[in-house]
Amino acid sequence: MTDTARDRLLRAAPLLIGLAVTVLLLAVSGRYGFHRDEFYYLVSGRHPAWGYVDNPPLTPWLARAQEALFGVSPTALRVVPALATGLSVVVTGRMARELGGDRVAAAVAAACLAGAAFPLATGHMLSTSTLDLLAWTLLSWLLVRALRDGGPAWLAVGAVAGVGLLDKSLVATLLGAAALGVLAVGPRRVFRDPWLGAAALLALAVWAPYLVWQATHGWPQLAFARQVATVGNGGSEPRWTFPLFQLIEVSPFLVPVWVAGLWRLARDPAVRSARAFAITYAVLFVALLVAGGKHYYLAGAYPVLLAAGAAPVVAWVRRARWRPRVVTAVLAVNVVVVAWLVLPLIPATALAGSPQAAVSPIAPETVGWPELVGTVAAATRLVPPDQQRSTVVLGRNYGEAGAVAVLGPGLPPAYSGQNSYADWGPPPESATTVIVLGYDEATLRRWFTDVRPVARIDNAAGVPNDERGAPVWIATGRRDTWAALWPQVRRLA
Repeated sequence: MTDTARDRLLRAAPLLIGLAVTVLLLAVSGRYGFHRDEFYYLVSGRHPAWGYVDNPPLTPWLARAQEALFGVSPTALRVVPALATGLSVVVTGRMARELGGDRVAAAVAAACLAGAAFPLATGHMLSTSTLDLLAWTLLSWLLVRALRDGGPAWLAVGAVAGVGLLDKSLVATLLGAAALGVLAVGPRRVFRDPWLGAAALLALAVWAPYLVWQATHGWPQLAFARQVATVGNGGSEPRWTFPLFQLIEVSPFLVPVWVAGLWRLARDPAVRSARAFAITYAVLFVALLVAGGKHYYLAGAYPVLLAAGAAPVVAWVRRARWRPRVVTAVLAVNVVVVAWLVLPLIPATALAGSPQAAVSPIAPETVGWPELVGTVAAATRLVPPDQQRSTVVLGRNYGEAGAVAVLGPGLPPAYSGQNSYADWGPPPESATTVIVLGYDEATLRRWFTDVRPVARIDNAAGVPNDERGAPVWIATGRRDTWAALWPQVRRLA
C-alpha cells in the first residue's frame, strides 16, 4: 500500500469503523425481538406529549417517526439507534484529533468505542440510553472545542444540550459536573464569554416545554428518580457494585486506554484547556455512587477518556516494532468477545443458561413476546362471545400491555398502571371482563369477586425472563369503579 493510500485509509478510518458498527447493528437487529422498553416507546409515541412520567419526549417521538416511515418490526425501530451508535464512534475519533492525536490515534479511539460493551449492548435497540450516549459524546467533543476556542462554538454546545435534555435529563449532570470542573481547574475565562450565556439560554429554550410539562404534572420524574435510587428496578444493582461495573462498562481490555486518557487530561499541558474533563469524571463518579445511580449512567463519560487515551497508546506502540501487532490483536479480540457477549448472535434457543444471558440483561427480555400475545389471544377465546366487547387486558408492567397493543391487533385494548401507561387509563366503566397478566391472586381478589387462572406465560426458547411463568387470569365482578381502583393499580417502577 502506498503512503498516499495509507493516508487516505487512516483519514477515513473513524468513518469506516462507524459505518461498520451501524451495518453490524442493523444486521443483527431482527435476531430476537422487541425489548419491553421498545413497546413502551412505541405506545408512548402514539400518545404524543412534551413529557412522560419516566422520560422526556424525544425517544417516543423517534419511535413514532420510525413506525410511520418503516412500519412495525424490531429492525424498523432500530435504524436510529444503529445510526446514533455509529455516529458516536465517528465523533470519538474526531475528538481524539481535537485532543492532539494524529490519524492513527483517531482510528484507535474510534475502534475502542466500536468495541465497547455499553454502546454495542444498547445500540441494537431503541433506548433513551443509546441516544444519551450520542448526546454525551457530541457534547464532550463540542465542549473540548468551546473550552479551547470560545465564541460562537458555544452555540453548538447549547443546541446539542437542549436536544439531549429532551432525550434524558441525565445530560444536566454532565453539564453541571463540567461546570464544576472548569471552576476547579479552568479555563475560568469562559464564564466571562457572552456566548456561553447565549448557549445556556438556547439549551433552556429547547428544554423548556418538557420542564413546563413536568411542572404542570407535579414533577413525576423526580418521584421516579427517587424510586430508582431508594427501591430500585430491573436495572439497579447494589451501590457497592458501581465501581466494579466501571471496569466492564467499556471493556476490561480497554481499561488501560481510558485510564491513560484520564491521567492525560489531568496532567498533560498539551490538553490544558480540556483538563476540566478529569474533574468532570471524578464528580460524576462520586455523585452517581452517592445518589445510587445505575452503573451505566456514567457510560457517556468514557468516549472523551478513550479519545484522550488514544494518543499515549499510539506513542507507546511506536516505541517497539512488536507493539502494533499486539495492540491490533487486543482490539480485534476485544470487539469479537464483546460482540459475542452483548449482541444477539447466538440462536435464541441457545440463550438459556448461556454467558450472553448472564452478562446482558437485555437479551432475555427480547424473547417470548409473540408467545405472550398468543397466550392472551387464547385467553380471549375463553371469554363468552357476548362478553368480548366488554373485555380488556391488564398488564402488570408496560411491556406486557405494550406487547398486546403492538403485536396483537384485534385483541382487546391493553392497559397497565406502570409509569406513563397509567395516564392512558383507566379502562372504560363498560369493561367488565379483564384478562390479567402477571398479578398475584391476593391482589386481584381485592379488586374482583371472580378470579380464575387460565394459563401461564412461557416462551418456546425456554429463556428465563421477567414474563416466563407469570400467571394469566380472567377476572370479573369488579368491586368498585375503574376510577376508584386505578390509584391502586398505578405504580412507579
